[in-house]
Amino acid sequence: MTLQTQPELEVRLVNMVRSSNSLMAALKAVRSLGLNSWCIGAGAVRSLVWDVLHGYEQPSTLEDVDVVYFDDAPSSPGQDAVLECRLRKAIPALHWEVTNQATVHDWFAQKLGQVVLPVHSLEEGVATWPEFATCVGVTLDETESIGVIAPHGLDDLFGLLVRHNPLRASAATYLERVQSKRFGERWPLLSINTV
Repeated sequence: MTLQTQPELEVRLVNMVRSSNSLMAALKAVRSLGLNSWCIGAGAVRSLVWDVLHGYEQPSTLEDVDVVYFDDAPSSPGQDAVLECRLRKAIPALHWEVTNQATVHDWFAQKLGQVVLPVHSLEEGVATWPEFATCVGVTLDETESIGVIAPHGLDDLFGLLVRHNPLRASAATYLERVQSKRFGERWPLLSINTV
């Protein structure tokens, strides 16, 4: 098998996204929110790629569609919920989760009692997700061009490799996710590191 360069992998990813009617509809719905810096990432992208690489004709059912954005201007409490509500009205069949990466450190402090450093960009937020293969997002601009955000590259995603990203998630959290999301059961060609 020939190793592919990051630009070649990005082209493959863009083509996969463009061939998914449901993901394209989701991207258009998020674009309509008018956010400056955003993407759909994590499971929606990861599952699409792994389904294609496994030759599945039916796409995996998405637990949720993770929409992340970066806005460090002071916002009203509940802004993420307001955006989720707008997306639910646009496409009610999807379970939307919207998160401002500029405020994730507050969530960690309030919900988990953990102190984590704030991030300063969308890319920096995406880079902290628990598995390197999951640290990928896609966006859609007004010209219908699909952008790829992959701060750790696309090798793990396309190489069917699941590895712990220690930037924010503990090894225990990573292992719990691997088990609860049934990665090995759903995609048997994966190589899963157990830390």
